Amino acid sequence: MKKEQNIHLSSNKKAITLSIAILVGLVLGAVFGVVMPSWLEPVTSLISTLYLHALTMMIYPLVFCSLVVGIKGIGSVTATGKVGGQALLYYVGTTLFASLIGLVLPKALNIGSGVSIEMKEAEIEAVGFTNLLDTVKNLIPSNPFQSFVEGNMLQVLVFAIIIGIACLALGKKADPFLTLCESVNEIAVTIVSAVMYVTPVGVFCSLAGTVHANGLATILSLAQVMIILYVTYALYIFLVYGVIIVKGLGHFSLKTFFVTILPAALNAFGTASSSATLPISKRCTDEMGVPNEISSLSLPLGATINMDAVSILMSFMIVFFANATGTPIPYSLLAVVLLSNTLLSIGAPGVPNSAIATFAALSAIAGLPTGIMGMYVSVNILADAGATCCNVIGDLACSVAMKRTCRLPGAEAESAEDMLEAEQTLE
Repeated sequence: MKKEQNIHLSSNKKAITLSIAILVGLVLGAVFGVVMPSWLEPVTSLISTLYLHALTMMIYPLVFCSLVVGIKGIGSVTATGKVGGQALLYYVGTTLFASLIGLVLPKALNIGSGVSIEMKEAEIEAVGFTNLLDTVKNLIPSNPFQSFVEGNMLQVLVFAIIIGIACLALGKKADPFLTLCESVNEIAVTIVSAVMYVTPVGVFCSLAGTVHANGLATILSLAQVMIILYVTYALYIFLVYGVIIVKGLGHFSLKTFFVTILPAALNAFGTASSSATLPISKRCTDEMGVPNEISSLSLPLGATINMDAVSILMSFMIVFFANATGTPIPYSLLAVVLLSNTLLSIGAPGVPNSAIATFAALSAIAGLPTGIMGMYVSVNILADAGATCCNVIGDLACSVAMKRTCRLPGAEAESAEDMLEAEQTLE
């Protein structure tokens, strides 16, 4: 334990400094958004857009190259299946538990009862359902380049796995391509590290624009449900991700974990984008000594299918608006809504406001009046920001736990060497 604390001392110090800077950016952004004059909105929008583009431009090269190199490093198809299968087991298990909470808690608390809301119409296009057979059919991309362009993370993951397994089969013949992937991966990490220095400014502008556009009064009108929702997020993060997964399964220090992941968590909250946070999440797992063979698969897979907090968010909002509008919604219907949300979330883009279209589809299933969309849109970013933050922490918790539960040949030695190298770099 003492050795672990010494190894992480330098990286934790830097993580704390960066996290404080990001937190200050979030707070100042929220305050500034209230008083910001309209003529400054294009400026904050420009800076926010440039920041998000700087992060997102390296997502898919980083995911693809890191995963290919990781599969090659694992050394066998069987071990690759072990990593992917265990990550999938973690995410499915936590999603089922989150769905259970979402099914019981909001109904038990009877949130939204006695609340009167003024509904406004909003032009929202609901997400269409894709059956399971079509989802499986679309896993293998007919045009991999189109998958990169459209940002279809599931197809990119499958394509990378196929290429990685082919490299395993080819052996030394694939070394030139693997060297290229390693170089691209290092370039992506270097660029992300540079972007990290402007993250406080980026989240400041993102949140300032959000508060200014929606209006603080409108956001605070749903204070009751938002407070309960965020308390639920916090308890879920600490008890499920922290105590059960990180401490219980991973035998990893909770203090070290939460300090190290703060930059990724705060960036996820500020941008409401799990995809844009992927490069920062990867850096956090590197600092915690998670082998690349694990994090290169578990993180992008989690960003794609780990929607624990979204299940909680949707159930809370559906029950709130049902009670506020007098629409009956029994447990059986709520279970259907949560199941539908799970199917909709698979492969959904981890970008800001993607939950709006999902909520439009789910509210229609629940039989809620269309007028609630205007109210939901006004608070979506605040609710979705917390959900994104929770989901990203879940991805990181899974990766840390798998460092212990998914033991790979030679992974521990390589992990220790990587941690020592990272410490020297930070110093």
